[in-house]
Amino acid sequence: MPDDAPQLMHGFPPDPKGLVALDNWTSAPHLRWGFQHVREIVPTARIGRGQAGVVELEHHQRDLSSIVFEPPGGGTMTVSEMLERTSTDGFLVLHHGQIVTERYENGMTSSTTHLLQSVSKSVAGSLAGILVGRGLLDPDAAVTEYLPELAESSFDGATLRDVLDMRTGTRYDETYDDPDSDVRLTEEIAGWRRARRRLPFSSIYQQIAQLENARPHGEVFEYRSILTDLLGWIMERATSTPYAELVSRELWSQIGAEHDAEITIHRGITLPDGGMCVTLRDLGRFGLLHLREGRMGERQIVPREWVLDTRHGDEASRLAFANSERAAVRPGWLYRNQWWVTDHERGISTALGIHGQFAYLHPPADVVCVKLSTWQDALDLEKSDLCLAAFAAIAESLSA
Repeated sequence: MPDDAPQLMHGFPPDPKGLVALDNWTSAPHLRWGFQHVREIVPTARIGRGQAGVVELEHHQRDLSSIVFEPPGGGTMTVSEMLERTSTDGFLVLHHGQIVTERYENGMTSSTTHLLQSVSKSVAGSLAGILVGRGLLDPDAAVTEYLPELAESSFDGATLRDVLDMRTGTRYDETYDDPDSDVRLTEEIAGWRRARRRLPFSSIYQQIAQLENARPHGEVFEYRSILTDLLGWIMERATSTPYAELVSRELWSQIGAEHDAEITIHRGITLPDGGMCVTLRDLGRFGLLHLREGRMGERQIVPREWVLDTRHGDEASRLAFANSERAAVRPGWLYRNQWWVTDHERGISTALGIHGQFAYLHPPADVVCVKLSTWQDALDLEKSDLCLAAFAAIAESLSA
């Protein structure tokens, strides 16, 4: 079914041949409906916006659709063509804190929450920074200092820094289209998929405790979603607070969000690695928080030192990424505090989620680009590079 097919009403999915259900809501074409109706498919916990006033985003509309850029494969393309080719549900650009472009497709509106997938990880990394600033977490502390039950597990000897930067030695297969991979098992345990067999673990925390190592901790970056779930567990333990409540109290109620967010939950355990759902503008506010070095108005929410450390990383994080398989396709990048850093010298970074979720930060141009999508394939390097090239061109154009 083509990407521009009209959305059917009354809860029916874009695919008229069947209903969106637990077995198919994260796969094409059903995800085009599923990502905007998560709470109707799986349980979610509310992440309240609190009682504080909304941080209003002023509009200063500009037509960015005709900006021309060079895609990685060569030739030229406009921003409008990029949006058409990448299954866009929502697109927002902030410049100097003002909305210069806001666009909704596929039935999405300004009040619709949309699944973030792994952009959720960057929320977790920001929350960790707040707790570090409060003295409740120490990046250099051992994982077992917070979770002593993991002593003698594969995480014995790993530090919180190893978890934040995904450089533990943990063996974990993140192959999204392999039904027997570790990440697919995590999704079944988390209630995202129907279990195909009797599950070996009753919770993600049990799965974490039983993982093995492929290498020593601290040497190589390798992207594994389960490490963000471990980070969430650590933060819950350090604060004696459920994750959804913690995000609400420390972050979402502080940024002037317009709407409550939500996160998937199963048997009392949330999924920090990919389960958050937020509106387009509120994701823009989250990006603006980081663009403003952790401040929202007069309030310092995320410590400035944490934000700057996230933007630039250090020698160890650069070396760990250079030692990874990702270095061949993302030369010069690094991974820090659950964010992808595309240019550590200029501090350009992005939150990324499968199927096309972005929160792109370009501090030199004072630009945030937020894109929510429903790509057919979970990982599409060509589409990802296309979007990032367009974001860079937008930033360059706005700063000219």
